[in-house]
Amino acid sequence: MAKHAPFSRPVFDRHITIQSHHAQRLLDRGFLLVVRALYSIDVVLRIIGEDDEMDEVEDVVSKLIDALSAELDQEHERLKALLSSNGLTESPRYTNPKELTVHISSPQLAQYTNLVVSLDSLMVAMDTLWLAGVLNNKQRSDGAYQWRSRLFKVGREIIDLERRARASATRQGKDEEVSQAEQVIDAQLAQAADTPGGEEAPSEVTALRSGADAA
Repeated sequence: MAKHAPFSRPVFDRHITIQSHHAQRLLDRGFLLVVRALYSIDVVLRIIGEDDEMDEVEDVVSKLIDALSAELDQEHERLKALLSSNGLTESPRYTNPKELTVHISSPQLAQYTNLVVSLDSLMVAMDTLWLAGVLNNKQRSDGAYQWRSRLFKVGREIIDLERRARASATRQGKDEEVSQAEQVIDAQLAQAADTPGGEEAPSEVTALRSGADAA
């Protein structure tokens, strides 16, 4: 089987800093798997699937993300009002923020990254209210768990959508195309993980494979 050489794709390198523990847990426990699923939906499944079917998958993904984004915005407004009514204008300092670069290779990945950033911002507001005594321990803990779990759920649904679409292509007798598509995914992710100037970059492909095996 011929090896597919990486091709040149447009990518935004978005540098983000995640402050809160709960948002960091979201990164550690499945973010890369969602990245891979979104990449597959956007790039590879169009090679092996019907355009109408892939458009439907992308539409479902966008609706999942948009619905949760709207709910996060509403919660942001509620907490913003609480902060204002209690005269709280400063945010806490976090002792172990996490910085990372997300290689934005599709609109859906940009939207999902925005969800993670929005969750982190929400946790900062919640921690501010907790430190000021406006929220008690249970309110803070329950609120953080609820929102983190909802983002986990959206991520799982995106991964399941990609797997079902890929399985559909396999049932259509496109096993060879599926195998070639997997090579394209890994090659493109490896290319995106390289940093200029010979700097060492984390192996996203290895992490994705490990996570997929564990899922």
